[in-house]
Order: sequence, then structure tokens, then C-alpha cells
Amino acid sequence: MYSREAKIIDLPAIGESNIGYISVVESQKQVPFPIKRVYWTYFTPESIIRGRHAHRETEQVLVAVAGTIKVTIESAQSSDIQAFILDRPSIGLYVPPTVWHTMHYSHTAVQLVLASHEYDPKDYIRNYEEFKEFWGKN
Repeated sequence: MYSREAKIIDLPAIGESNIGYISVVESQKQVPFPIKRVYWTYFTPESIIRGRHAHRETEQVLVAVAGTIKVTIESAQSSDIQAFILDRPSIGLYVPPTVWHTMHYSHTAVQLVLASHEYDPKDYIRNYEEFKEFWGKN
């Protein structure tokens, strides 16, 4: 069983500095779930904070394939807010369900997201107060 805590996942960087690298992720190996959706974000202005939601069931792995992304998370089990910096394509951040998360991008950032579920608007908790109520944090 995979940990239900957000954490950095090292992705293999195969190659050498003089020829370049390739990183590989495989469903249920480096990524701890079957991948049902892949999407990416790009050209996000630096003044914009994205995310600001949690998922009821969806697990994700976030990868900065270019640029830098600062991800903040708050888990349902703790009010501690953690910050992660994604700044190279050989690491990913595992985000389990029920974790409130936000992302702040450098202008050149391209974020790749591997998700365990197809898009379903009912899976999202988009209101922070609702998130806190959902977990009895009020």
C-alpha cells in the first residue's frame, strides 16, 4: 500500500549530461496508481495561483517538465501546510486525495499532471471552507 501523504517521487533520469536525459514513469511503478488522465498547464502568468481545491478520490503526480512550480498542500489529517518546489523534470509530487493544494508557477513553467481518475466536477472540493467542513476542521 502506498503512503497517503504528499511526497516527492524521484523519477529515473536516464542518460548523460553530454547527450541528454529521458525520464520515464510507469503506471503503478513510479506512479502509485493506474493513470486514467494526463494533462498539462503552461503560460500561466506568475501573478496567478492555480489549484485552490482538493479531490475527493483523485490521486495525482505533478511534474514540472520546465520552469519552477511551488506547490503548497494541506492534508485532511493535519492543519500543517507543506511547501514543495518542483524545479526539474526528474522529480514528481504525489498528491493523494483529500489534500488542499495550490500551485504558483514561473512564467516558463510547464506542469504535467498524471491523474488516477477522469475529469469529474463532482470530485472537486473548490471552496476552502467546505474543505474544512468536509474534514471537521471548523
